Amino acid sequence: MEDEKLYYSLQETMAQTGLPSSTLRYWEGQFPQLNPRKDGHGNRYYTLDNIELIKRIKYIRDELKITRIDAIRRELSHDTRKSDSRQRATAILEKVKQELLEIKAQI
Repeated sequence: MEDEKLYYSLQETMAQTGLPSSTLRYWEGQFPQLNPRKDGHGNRYYTLDNIELIKRIKYIRDELKITRIDAIRRELSHDTRKSDSRQRATAILEKVKQELLEIKAQI
């Protein structure tokens, strides 16, 4: 298990979420709870909570097909235990898929 850091750079966050920086910056303006720390040079540093929120927004947009920002905000504000369970299951299945593809490539 890799060590968890307190803060992740924009590049690390992009790698973990699969989203471009332009989307991350846009979402910062649309979702007040997404508020990464910025240093004196304007570099963004995201917490694990920020990254989980980004993944949740992405899941709502891509998997639940909710694309309007106001609708995503509503979805985030609701009790989303079912949504969270589906998101975790999707993430696990994606990881298993990647591992199987790696095994297949070695055969």
